[in-house]
Amino acid sequence: MPFPSGEKKVLIVTGASRGIGAAVARLAAQDGYAVCVGYLGNSAAADAVVASIVDRGGVALAVQADVAVERDVVRLFGEVDASLGKLTALVNNAGILERQSRVEDMDAARIGRVFATNVIGSFICAREAVRRMSIRHGGAGGAIVNLSSRASRLGSPGEYVDYAASKAAIDTFTIGLAKEVAAEGIRVNAVSPGIIYTDIHASGGDPDRVDRMKDVVPMKRGGTADEVARAVLWLLSDDASYTTGASIDVAGGR
Repeated sequence: MPFPSGEKKVLIVTGASRGIGAAVARLAAQDGYAVCVGYLGNSAAADAVVASIVDRGGVALAVQADVAVERDVVRLFGEVDASLGKLTALVNNAGILERQSRVEDMDAARIGRVFATNVIGSFICAREAVRRMSIRHGGAGGAIVNLSSRASRLGSPGEYVDYAASKAAIDTFTIGLAKEVAAEGIRVNAVSPGIIYTDIHASGGDPDRVDRMKDVVPMKRGGTADEVARAVLWLLSDDASYTTGASIDVAGGR
C-alpha cells in the first residue's frame, strides 16, 4: 500500500511473521503506525500478517531479510525508506534458539548462529535506525525496543545457556545505546518476556514447554504474545516519554 499523506509514525518490526513480532505489528497498526513486517523465510505467514493489517485499514508491507546478514539489514531499511517514509520506531524482535542442550555439547557454529541473529542483528538494525532517527543526522527522534528475555537473568541451564547469554548481551546493549543517544531524541528500552505461548519453543524441540513449566510461574500460567506486545507499544508511545534504558518484565512474576 502507498504511504498515506500526513502519516508520521513508521515502524520496523523484525521477526514479525509470527508470535510476539506479529502481535506487535498488528497492535502497532491499530495505533496508527505504518508497519514493516520483517521476516526471515516464511513469506506466506508474513503476507498474512500484512493482510490482517490492511484488511482493517492499516498500512503495512512485508520485507524479507536475515538480520544476521548486514547487507540484508541495509536493504530492509532502504525499502522502508522508499515505501513507507521516514522511520520513527524499531522493534528488534528477531531471535532464534537452537535445540535444548547442555553447554558441554554445544559447538562454536551453534553459538555463533545464536549470537549472529540475536545480538549482531540487533546491533546492525539499531545502527540503521539511529542513522535515520537521530537529530545529529537530521532526524526527528524516535524509539527502539529490544526484545530480551527473563532467560538473561535465569540462565536457562540444561536448555539454552547460549540463548540466555545472547539476551544478557541485549540487556547491556539496551542500557549502553540508551545513554549514547538519549540527547539525540531517541529512547531505547527492552521488554523481557517470560514463558510465552509462541512457536519458538518448537524450534528448541520442546513445543509443550509452556504447559510443562507454567507451574513455576507465580501466576500459574504462560503469557500471550499480545500481553508482551502491549508492553512494547507502551514503550514506543509518548506515554513513556521519560523512559529510556529500562526493561519491563512480562513474565507472570518469575
